[in-house]
Amino acid sequence: MNKLLTIAIPTFNRAELLDKQLAWLSQAIKGFENECEILVSDNCSTDNTPETVKKWQSILSHVVFKYNRNQENIGVLKNVAYCLRAATTKYVWAIGDDDPIQERSVAYVVNKLKEHKNLSLLFLNFSGRNKITGEPVHPPTIVGNRWFDADSEDGCGDSKAIFAHCFDKSVGAVIFLTATIYRTDLVKNAFQVWEDAANNWIFLAYLAGYCAAYGSIIVTKDIFMECVVGVSYWQKEQNSALLMQYKHIPEVLLKLEKVGYPKQFCRRMIVKNLKEVNLRVLLGALRRWPLFTIKTAIPFLTLIGVSAFQLMTLKSIKAPESSHPTTQGV
Repeated sequence: MNKLLTIAIPTFNRAELLDKQLAWLSQAIKGFENECEILVSDNCSTDNTPETVKKWQSILSHVVFKYNRNQENIGVLKNVAYCLRAATTKYVWAIGDDDPIQERSVAYVVNKLKEHKNLSLLFLNFSGRNKITGEPVHPPTIVGNRWFDADSEDGCGDSKAIFAHCFDKSVGAVIFLTATIYRTDLVKNAFQVWEDAANNWIFLAYLAGYCAAYGSIIVTKDIFMECVVGVSYWQKEQNSALLMQYKHIPEVLLKLEKVGYPKQFCRRMIVKNLKEVNLRVLLGALRRWPLFTIKTAIPFLTLIGVSAFQLMTLKSIKAPESSHPTTQGV
């Protein structure tokens, strides 16, 4: 892999937004053309997306600019997964075609990737804004408008602990595509371990956690972009809220446990997920899709029971150890 970074843009029927994002990128990439590649993955758009790409390929002829057009719409998750898996550079950064990103971001990312040779995951901090009201938005667990509160700019901390902290504070933060730069070989390994990952709405959390488990992590203090809240791709799908809460989040946590994240953390997060269940979503789903809801909820509740029991067991094991220190070697 000769180049350092692939900047990929998954898109579908949003030629105007793609045009604006490529205009931003044409300025932000200046000075780093030899270290970066551009990839646009078009999910079989029916608008003038191909013409838009062709225009920018001509303008950015001095940059490696690849264009993939799917023969059919394969769904947003699989199109994102394609962007991450198709990269041939050391790192891959997939960005939304509508996310406002500061021009300095590319320079910051490239310099950090060159500075930290063992870096496997980079989270760029971001602010949030409600699409409808225009008001600032942030997770209730975090003070201020920065979605990540685990500042780790030196890449020297416990990567798994830092990622676990970020995941615990905000699932939304660790699945914000545009804010995350992954090491490509680790992403490909992660997909080999879990081939069906792209059918999970929060598979990006799994990829980030996998990368963090095998290298160093940076979480920036500075904000580099804005996330427009309330228009996420998964929110447009029926059953998405139910699936995320009852199936996809626990599924990712179990995968992370197998990667080496502490059992106590993963099981605690699964139990915590029960406390955050939205009863209105559950009752609404029961009315509209009773069989589907029951089939989804029963395994979840069973997993909750198992996880709660395991947490109690872990605590009972730790308690005697802490009250009776070992005398071995004394």
